[in-house]
Amino acid sequence: MPAGLAAPWPAPRPWRHRTARALRALARHLLRIAHRLGAAPARTAPLAPPQVEFHAEAGAPEGALYVDGRLVGYLDTRRL
Repeated sequence: MPAGLAAPWPAPRPWRHRTARALRALARHLLRIAHRLGAAPARTAPLAPPQVEFHAEAGAPEGALYVDGRLVGYLDTRRL
């Protein structure tokens, strides 16, 4: 090679090829994990709003307030 002319590419280094191959394999593995974790099932039906009930009839506790069938408190009401 004449003086002043350098080789266009440095000599190949095997550790670079092994490192690049390992990084590509790692990227493929992480992509598979990301696809698996990102595939969350879509919610099919929206949640129903809470159902509020008020009982002040004969036989029921006076002023009982229920939300979704659970007693949440009493209202100070004698008659409607």
